[in-house]
Amino acid sequence: MTALTLAQASIIVDEALRHGRARKMKPLTIAVLDAGGHMVAFKREDKSGILRREIAEGKAWGVLGMGYGGREFARRNAIRPTFYTALAVASQGRVMPVIGGVLIRNAAGDIIGAVGVSGDTEDNDDACAIAGIVAASLQADNGEPT
Repeated sequence: MTALTLAQASIIVDEALRHGRARKMKPLTIAVLDAGGHMVAFKREDKSGILRREIAEGKAWGVLGMGYGGREFARRNAIRPTFYTALAVASQGRVMPVIGGVLIRNAAGDIIGAVGVSGDTEDNDDACAIAGIVAASLQADNGEPT
């Protein structure tokens, strides 16, 4: 398995922010975690809300923990909310079962990390994460059925 590098994580963060600015989105916060859930890169735009770090990290951490992207996470949460409430408790509140958490896969399809974006709509957060991952020449898995 290839490890996520700081250089790749930096590209992801910077491109996700560029994508958001180009579309005049609200201030964004981006968290990039490696496959073990450790923060590799993080940026918070000026005027981004004070809880955005926890939300962005929770989106990334949750998809890593469950092994599927935020869109699938949100779909399953809608079907089994009691399970996902229990999951949030079991993870000490670290899991955010919503859109905006995207798995990072290498060319072989292995999960090497995740991105969480918070600040705008869930769909826009998701689009920023995907733009960053693609710019780093990696594969984005947001849980959208293929």
